[in-house]
Amino acid sequence: MSASAIEISELTKDYRLGFWHNRVRRSLDHLTLKIEDGEIFGFLGPNGAGKTTTLKLLMGLIFPTSGTARICGRPIDDVKVHAEIGYLPEQPYFYDYLTARELLDYYARFANYNSAERRERVNRFLELVGLASAANVQLRKFSKGMLQRVGIAQAILHDPKVVFLDEPMSGLDPIGRREVRDIIHNLKIQGRTVFFSTHILSDAEMLCDRVGVLVEGKLQGVGAPSEMVSMQVNAMEILFELREGLALPATLAAAKSIGGRNHVEVPEEKLYATLDELRKCGARILSVSPVRPTLEDYFLKLAGKKPSAPVPMEAVSR
Repeated sequence: MSASAIEISELTKDYRLGFWHNRVRRSLDHLTLKIEDGEIFGFLGPNGAGKTTTLKLLMGLIFPTSGTARICGRPIDDVKVHAEIGYLPEQPYFYDYLTARELLDYYARFANYNSAERRERVNRFLELVGLASAANVQLRKFSKGMLQRVGIAQAILHDPKVVFLDEPMSGLDPIGRREVRDIIHNLKIQGRTVFFSTHILSDAEMLCDRVGVLVEGKLQGVGAPSEMVSMQVNAMEILFELREGLALPATLAAAKSIGGRNHVEVPEEKLYATLDELRKCGARILSVSPVRPTLEDYFLKLAGKKPSAPVPMEAVSR
């Protein structure tokens, strides 16, 4: 059996704080995780959870206090591993007065491509990320979404086996998020492994084969999004229509009407009794479906927050 694309074992990172460095803050606590070849893995967690620390450790930008990790079978302190990986940080800085073509040509030189190879690759990857028409536009004129796309292009320009993206959808409008999601999905089709952190849970649900939730430096759960939220049924939702002039019994006063149709959520054990009441008052049953927790509910539960609390998920990062 081939090795996993990413193997993390007991990876730990401590920071020493205070004037005398006599206090220790643990940013990552014995993280153990495996990501398989060709998998899209989403890394979720609130502010300060340790997601960016994990990515920086895997990139060799900082060094672990203890523990090890391997990428494509190589230890992360092996410089040869960098030829196998691509990386887009959360807030990349590119020189504003370079064009997209000049930027990618600059990065292609690190992979020792000759002039003809660089020209072919730059054109191909600009097309891949949808920037062929803006190839000669200076980056200072790019939108946030366009900068994210050119950032992904530089991360995959050398055909890496594993791509690391730190908050690739952060700050994007819905169109920009859709464009970046499509690019990530295409990377999977090409057989690449993608490891990305995100705070936009709907994107994780749509994209990821598996997700992991990190809270206060500790991994709290790993699994397919559907598996992580499908075990529990919160309630049963009944969608129905009520003929004009007919009234609902008082026990169904919680029913809501949207667009001429009514829906009500009831505990699973009260489903059949509620259906009987609806039939007695002449209601036409349209559908009955279970209400399951979302990935956001699961995330908030692990993070120790109540789903009903007004938590601005768009503001959750790292």
